[in-house]
Amino acid sequence: MNLRKNVILFLALFLLYSCTSQEDNGSTTDRPNIIYIMADDHAAHAISAYGGIYDDLAPTPNIDRLAKEGVKFNNVFATNAICGPSRASILTGKYANLHGYYKNQSGGKFDASQWTFPQEFQNGGYQTALFGKWHLGSEPKGFDNFKYHEGAGQQGFYWDPLYNENGKEIKEQGYATNLSTDFALEWLQEQRNEDQPFMMLLQYKAPHRAWEPDKKYEDLWEDIEMPYPDTFNDDYEGRENTAGDTWMTMHYLNRKDMKMDPPDSLEGQALRDWLWYGNEPGEVVKPNPDMSDEEAKKWKYQRYIKDYLATVKSVDDNVGRVLDYLDKQGLTDNTIVVYTSDQGFYLGDHGFFDKRFIYEESLRMPFLVRYPEKLKAGTENNDIITNIDFAPTLLDFAGISTPDEVQGRSFASNAMGNTPEDWRQSMYYHYYEWPFWHHVQPHYGIRTQRYKLAHFYYSIDEWEFYDLEKDPDELKNLINEPQYQDKIEELKQRLNGLQETYKDDKSLEEYRMITDTDFGNKTE
Repeated sequence: MNLRKNVILFLALFLLYSCTSQEDNGSTTDRPNIIYIMADDHAAHAISAYGGIYDDLAPTPNIDRLAKEGVKFNNVFATNAICGPSRASILTGKYANLHGYYKNQSGGKFDASQWTFPQEFQNGGYQTALFGKWHLGSEPKGFDNFKYHEGAGQQGFYWDPLYNENGKEIKEQGYATNLSTDFALEWLQEQRNEDQPFMMLLQYKAPHRAWEPDKKYEDLWEDIEMPYPDTFNDDYEGRENTAGDTWMTMHYLNRKDMKMDPPDSLEGQALRDWLWYGNEPGEVVKPNPDMSDEEAKKWKYQRYIKDYLATVKSVDDNVGRVLDYLDKQGLTDNTIVVYTSDQGFYLGDHGFFDKRFIYEESLRMPFLVRYPEKLKAGTENNDIITNIDFAPTLLDFAGISTPDEVQGRSFASNAMGNTPEDWRQSMYYHYYEWPFWHHVQPHYGIRTQRYKLAHFYYSIDEWEFYDLEKDPDELKNLINEPQYQDKIEELKQRLNGLQETYKDDKSLEEYRMITDTDFGNKTE
């Protein structure tokens, strides 16, 4: 009898030790896998789950599936709506003033020596991988395997792209969106260690400029006139020196954007100059000189929006490939799948393309997350969340602690329907780049659930204030309206408080110095 008790006790202790050891070395399989999918410049209103004017013509059924089977976040915002700085904030959970990557133009390279969440996953026992777009200049850290776009300053190419595979440059043949997914699925199928949970970043170049569709989608809407946004003909009244003084209206779409064929005799710099004609004031691109300015504006929009949405079509197809793989391999229930973008984008809204402004279309990021074991399907969340919150949230789901230095906060509880009582009621924004690209004044601001206040400060000194409940399209600047003065003063005080909280309480002279500083090589 004593022998039997001893054997049972030994087995119990052995099992306890085994479980503890697995937890210590990070090799348990009950922790969730994570696939973080991020597109570049994918506006929420180009995803049919969020609703928009393109839903019937250009639906996104595979991305929508994440909304149906998970949580759709409606108020997720970029802290600096431009590719490199936003990606750096996502990786570090910090604002640009702390991670040091303020801008793309003359922004230098991301300091890879600092903490990032992939390194924390790797140290916590996860197998980690990156495929697709990186666009931070420096080599990725915290990944067991990576294969990222290397060409054009890590901007990458849509066709026959150059990749960096674990430090070696490799030229691939094919379409970038499909290729990046191929590499990701190959890694999942053939290279990952099934005894470890995995954390994979799959980051698409699409739908970034110059919006080059896959061949099968080039003429998808050839005989259809796409609808125009309600604000397409915005006259910028009351915002003449801000929204009204940019190089991102339809006027500034260049010959390359419009897929115009250059003369055969051109090559080198002469060819680049011809293709990029339209980027500067006074450079007017028209298919024929007899076309009116209004006709040219509509012609450019139609070319642009069809190409943009066609590249999104390929992204959606490839999201479907990833979800199908998880289903077939029995990995769906214990795998967190996120779909997001590095910021929003203008789809003719206010007559714009590109991003950068604190206005809604570029400020807002899509964010969909599915985790069948923990998250209720088909739910929505309206809490104010920012891109600095992504890192602590993913780590929280995995049971990994986030360092105190991180400025973001986990919204895992929010996703499960339990928003903390002390959750933020506003967010802080700061954009630094000037004048390239697109001639958008540096500005900072605050957005609450109802109001938005922004200060444009580089070569002007102008404030804008919007009541989003009454004016969701942000057409009327109410900064001088008497009935709002108390609210504006309150928001200015709250804005100052956020700048102190995030350690960005500098003088305007210091802010301008950041804009003027050349930190290194430019990347568009």
